[in-house]
Amino acid sequence: MSYFNSTNLTLAFMLKEFKAFALRGNVVDLAVGVIIGAAFGTIVNSFINDVITPLLLKPALDAAQLSKLEDLTVFGAVKYGKFIGATINFLIVAIVLFLIVKGMNAAKKKEEDAPSSPPAVPADIQLLTEIRDLLKK
Repeated sequence: MSYFNSTNLTLAFMLKEFKAFALRGNVVDLAVGVIIGAAFGTIVNSFINDVITPLLLKPALDAAQLSKLEDLTVFGAVKYGKFIGATINFLIVAIVLFLIVKGMNAAKKKEEDAPSSPPAVPADIQLLTEIRDLLKK
């Protein structure tokens, strides 16, 4: 049996095609974005659990005799505290992403609005201009 049968060639072609796809700039950018997004999610969760809940929601939690936002429940089963925490997380992430996109759009607009240099004069026109200037002397 030969090593170069149709199955091996198809597999080699698929691996080559996958490599071209995976190393394309957009996929790498997407992977970096997902990793940064996950890290940002951790920061937002810490912000909610360690800053917002103790500072702003402490009176409500004390009145309900609870220590964590996630412990807020109705009838012992509906965990609306988790929902409130998730909603606050979403709002923070949405605001930050809005500000990032707004900043990128402003930078792109500024780049588009920047005056571009006049197009280069073709060599034959440049030569004719020099000849004209020499004849004027």
